[in-house]
Amino acid sequence: MGGDHPLRKIRALADRALGELGAWFDRLYSQTGRPSIPPEQLLRALILQALYTIRSERQRMDQIDGNWRYRWFVGLKLDEAVWDVTGFTKNRERLLAGEVSRLFFERVVEQARTGGLLEDEHFTVDGSLIEAWASRSSFEKKKDPPERGTGARGRKMFRDRHESKSDPEARIYHKSRWTPGRPSYLGHVITEDRNGLIVGACVTEAIKRAEREAGLAMMSEIARCDGPVTLAADRNYQQRTFLEGLRALGVIPLVAEY
Repeated sequence: MGGDHPLRKIRALADRALGELGAWFDRLYSQTGRPSIPPEQLLRALILQALYTIRSERQRMDQIDGNWRYRWFVGLKLDEAVWDVTGFTKNRERLLAGEVSRLFFERVVEQARTGGLLEDEHFTVDGSLIEAWASRSSFEKKKDPPERGTGARGRKMFRDRHESKSDPEARIYHKSRWTPGRPSYLGHVITEDRNGLIVGACVTEAIKRAEREAGLAMMSEIARCDGPVTLAADRNYQQRTFLEGLRALGVIPLVAEY
């Protein structure tokens, strides 16, 4: 792999961020018992999956096993066995539960800020559907539905009466009135406008108000107190509570109108 290959630069950034998380790793991983997957390797493997749009964890293991560039990036020797998919999944869930992925993201963003790559006045928010690993046929009636629904005036919605057996947190979401609903989540990002770098991100249940609620929550951590900040958004964010919430944070909304 040549010295100018993008993976070299990405690994350098990742290693710098990982080096600052040693104390968190010590809290999550026991010093006794059978060794688990090193968290540094696990996080690098997740980065590979995002970079190269690898569709499943099993496919990711196969590609790491047969690609020496991926092995180098993750930190595996050429003759070292790749992890079992089940073991990798369990370790990944522990890592996410320990908020290490969020801390890792914050360290990388701080590197960009230190390097003068981030805009600190103008931002854009957007949301996108993330298809769940569930099908419509996996939804069944709940045994104990709530007495009051989540719809207007307590009306019971489909999500109040049904849930997926394979992915209980997934929700049927219609992107528009002309498209069929799919079991989904919503991903939300805030980017700065100079270089388009992501400075805030989260995933929520797929419900209509989630885009606006997530946008406000992320901006509450980004908005400065020493100067004006603007936030651009599409017309899905044109809602009174959202606009008033931004103004309360000192953020100027630039939201498309209907």
